[in-house]
Amino acid sequence: MRVLTVVGARPQFIKAATVSRAIADRSDLDEVMVHTGQHFDDNMSEVFFRELGIAKPAHHLGIGGGSHGENTGRMLEALERVMREEAPDAVLVYGDTNSTLAGALAAAKLLVPVVHVEAGLRSFNRAMPEEINRVLTDHVSALLLTPTSQAVRNLAAEGISGAPVVNVGDVMFDAALYFGQRAETASTILDRLSLRGGAFWLATVHRQENTDRPERLARILAGLSRAPVPVVLPVHPRTRRRIEEQGGRLPGNVVAVEPLGYLDMVMLEKNASLIVTDSGGVQKEAYFHRVPCLTLRDETEWVELVELGWNRLAPPLGEGFLAAFERNYGPGRDGAFPYGRGNAAAQVAEAIATGLTPWHTGRS
Repeated sequence: MRVLTVVGARPQFIKAATVSRAIADRSDLDEVMVHTGQHFDDNMSEVFFRELGIAKPAHHLGIGGGSHGENTGRMLEALERVMREEAPDAVLVYGDTNSTLAGALAAAKLLVPVVHVEAGLRSFNRAMPEEINRVLTDHVSALLLTPTSQAVRNLAAEGISGAPVVNVGDVMFDAALYFGQRAETASTILDRLSLRGGAFWLATVHRQENTDRPERLARILAGLSRAPVPVVLPVHPRTRRRIEEQGGRLPGNVVAVEPLGYLDMVMLEKNASLIVTDSGGVQKEAYFHRVPCLTLRDETEWVELVELGWNRLAPPLGEGFLAAFERNYGPGRDGAFPYGRGNAAAQVAEAIATGLTPWHTGRS
């Protein structure tokens, strides 16, 4: 079976690193990877392919920048051409980015079955572009591979259930296990930044809802200024632009660095005393490394982390937001396995090989 995989952003590179290895281990699956170029600079893209051992994409579309509509439309047009050329039996997409939606729509319109890894997540906030992307992708997918049992329930509530839905676990957990030890010997980030383990916070801020609303971004910066220890902030290009446009500045206790490769990021996550983020992936990575997390959003898709006490929501415009940065957060509860046992990638490959049934596509 020929599988065309669409990636374009940091979280997808990490997920693909585990799944592509599992696909390569099988004789009944053959993968063709397409990089849309959604994350196009070296720090956000190429370094991940090098560090994670991902094969060079067969197609690099070089599509990045522009509005959501422009970005998605250009990807859709280019991906359709690639799919016609490659004639895959299935198209594999990850998560909730514009690349995900473009890949899913292009495949669905060509009557190629869509496989969605990380299906069923819901924030129930339709103002988030990511929520629109994931909902639409799920509803055109032939095989929906979920990371959690809650995601299965979310799909059932929307009328999607039965054989097309398979709870495989979270491939990000696979990556944390596989690359966590490697980071200990390969990363020198702590020495380069003169940091001691447990004596700093790690923060990431990139979501449009936070960067493009001046009042939210200002409150986040004010919160970081209250941290009792240095805060390492890999600055996303959008975040840097918005801070400059709004005439703001980073607090004096914030150590701003360029976007980091995966191994450096893992090393910081493992050694931080608290992680502050608006990223869905980083919320989980914090839990994988058993570091408390403060999430700069009004809601989260990863509700099990809140229930387990590892993640606390901190809406930037909510009451008590600034005080949240002055609390001492301890660990949450252990003993649960909400994201599986670290074999999700193998289950993804198995589901693709055995779970796709004829989709009335007219394809032989």
